[in-house]
Amino acid sequence: MPFSETIQIKIFDGNPNGLIMCDLSNSNCRAYKVSRNEIQRFSEREDAENTGVYFLFGKDISNNDTIYVGESERVCTRLKQHLRDDEYWNDCIAVISNNNSLNKAHVKHLENKFYLLAKDSGRAVIINNNVPTRSSLSEYDATTLEKFIDHARLLVNMLGYKAFDTVEETAISVNNAKITFFIDAARGARAKGMMVADGFAVLKESIVANSTTPSMADNLVRLRASLYERGIISNQNAFSRDYVFTSPSLAAAVVMGRQANGRTEWKTEDRKTLKEIEEII
Repeated sequence: MPFSETIQIKIFDGNPNGLIMCDLSNSNCRAYKVSRNEIQRFSEREDAENTGVYFLFGKDISNNDTIYVGESERVCTRLKQHLRDDEYWNDCIAVISNNNSLNKAHVKHLENKFYLLAKDSGRAVIINNNVPTRSSLSEYDATTLEKFIDHARLLVNMLGYKAFDTVEETAISVNNAKITFFIDAARGARAKGMMVADGFAVLKESIVANSTTPSMADNLVRLRASLYERGIISNQNAFSRDYVFTSPSLAAAVVMGRQANGRTEWKTEDRKTLKEIEEII
C-alpha cells in the first residue's frame, strides 16, 4: 500500500533556480539540484565531494530532452570537469548519501541501474557513449541499494525530472482506474494512449497514419520526421515504445498526420472523449 513521505527542502540564497538540497525522512539519500552556474556555490558544501551518482540534463539541437548518467568518488570535482563537455547541459542532480556511506562499487551499480531506468523510460535522449558497467555486490548491498534507488527516484521526480519514470508509473487514474484512449482514423491510424502527469503518452505498437496532409503545420511535420529518425516510430509506422508528448493534441496530430484537437479525437472504448473525462476528474 502506498504511504506518505516527508521531504525536507533547502533553497540556498532564496533562489529557486540555483542550488537546492533535498532530504527524505528516514533515509540517508540526499539530492542536490545544481544549475550550471552554481557549481562553485555547490563546492562550498561539506558533502559536495561525497561519492555519488549524478544526472546532467539539457536539450539537443532538435530541442529533445537529454540526460547523461554518471558516477564519481568526488562528485563536485567531476561536475567541474563536465563544464568542458561538447554536449551542453543546464542542470545537474547529484545524489549522495548524507553520511557518505556509498563506495565506488555502490555508485557503479547505481550508475548502471539509473542508465537502464532512463533507457526504459525513454523520456530523454541518453548521451552516454557507452552502457555503464555494473559492479558485483553482495546480496545485502544490492538489496539496500534498491531502496536507495527508490528514494533517489522520488527526490529526482520531486525536483522536476521524470527521466526515470515509466508511463505506467505516471499514468493518471480516474476513480482508481487508469483509462486508455483510442484513435482509429484515416490512412491507417490506429493508436492507444493514456493521460500522464506530464502530458499524454502514445503507447507502444500504436500505428500512425501512413502520410500527412498538405495543411499539416511545418513544426508538426518536422516532429513526426524526427520520431522516425530516432526510431521511436518504425518504418512500419508503429511506435517502438511508449512515448510522452507534451499535450494530447500534439500526440493526436502525429498519429493522424494532420492538425488535431486531442481533447476530442482521443476517445475511450465507450466513445467518451478526453474532454469529457477531464471534466469529471
